[in-house]
Amino acid sequence: MDLEHTPTVWAPPLRDAAPRGLCTDCGLSRSEDPKRCGKACQFIHPDYPAAEARVHGRTRDPQRPDELYFGPFRRMLRAAMVNPLPGAQWTGITTRIGQRLLETGAVDAVLTMAADPDDRWRPVPVLVTDPAGMAQCRGMRMGYAPLLSLLEPARAKGFKRLAVIGIPCQVYALRAIERELGLERLYVIGTPCSDNTTTARFHEFLALLADDPGTITYLEFRADFHVELRFTDGRVKEIPFLLLPISKLPQDFFPLTCRTCVDYTNVLADITVGYMGGQGEQWLLVRNQRGEELLAALGDEVRLSTPGSAGKRKGPVTGFLKNTERAAGGLPVRGMPNFMRPLVGWLMPRVGPRGLEFARARVEMKAIETVLHLRRAHPKRLRTMVPDHVWALVEPYGLTREPPDQGG
Repeated sequence: MDLEHTPTVWAPPLRDAAPRGLCTDCGLSRSEDPKRCGKACQFIHPDYPAAEARVHGRTRDPQRPDELYFGPFRRMLRAAMVNPLPGAQWTGITTRIGQRLLETGAVDAVLTMAADPDDRWRPVPVLVTDPAGMAQCRGMRMGYAPLLSLLEPARAKGFKRLAVIGIPCQVYALRAIERELGLERLYVIGTPCSDNTTTARFHEFLALLADDPGTITYLEFRADFHVELRFTDGRVKEIPFLLLPISKLPQDFFPLTCRTCVDYTNVLADITVGYMGGQGEQWLLVRNQRGEELLAALGDEVRLSTPGSAGKRKGPVTGFLKNTERAAGGLPVRGMPNFMRPLVGWLMPRVGPRGLEFARARVEMKAIETVLHLRRAHPKRLRTMVPDHVWALVEPYGLTREPPDQGG
């Protein structure tokens, strides 16, 4: 399939990316004005309070403790499509929102990712103009995806009402230039993200998980501390996190950008659709009025309930801190004896943090990771790249703005 000539999905040729240091290739450097990266990139000098106030009308409310972790929101929900969409990563909420926006004429196009025709795991930015085209965008991709490079082609086609489905680094840059786009309407559907890598490196990871990696059609890091794999022949394989072959991956498997990202939950989206707090279902953070409109578009097609929370996060987060410190800049190492891992892997889904407590734990881990890796690799960037709310998250674990005195 040639995406560039598919009637319902349009993927025009892209400009080359401008050379950058800490960069996830959101696509802005491929635009007519790549210098905008200097004011729009979350890895240069982000200003989350100003951005949150601009997008949501307010900053994080100290009277709502979970906003420290997840950013401003109106409602948090567990959710699932009543009739799950075939081929979806979970039940298809993100895909269905895009379809509904196109079906109702609320937008001219949805800017999102589809799979490369030659590699199901490689993301390709596309503009979808027909609801049927959203079916090509289901599922997870792994790799850098210059989503924002299609904003100018969208404008050239006369699209004035857009929906964008993106990950945090893409959404931060999008919000920074939103006023320049001249759009009549913009809906932003965000998905959580923390760790990305190149598609080629991801294939190396798949090869460590199965003898026939080319037949893997689905991979998900689930909130029950397991990775789920599905294969073309219908097989399903579940691997506890503690049994993943992390030690066999190169130290730079995840780039420094992803190890220093401070926005796991995509706080500048109108609605965040993820899984961390869903306990087996999806997890929605409806952040503003546009987010309410997006959820309302699903009507009774979606089943909603209140998120749960169980277990304690302090122990796992403290262990993650120690492992990350020992890793000396690479991936966290696990000091547990091999014979103990199956037992602990069995215990974690039963006694470890679950639901919202799992989500809080993961956000704290990302905050810890950010501080430790920047302190090692780019200590001068700590002042500009780490927002105040991240320092508040790591302080209970002994990490402060000033590193501890090493003596001597």
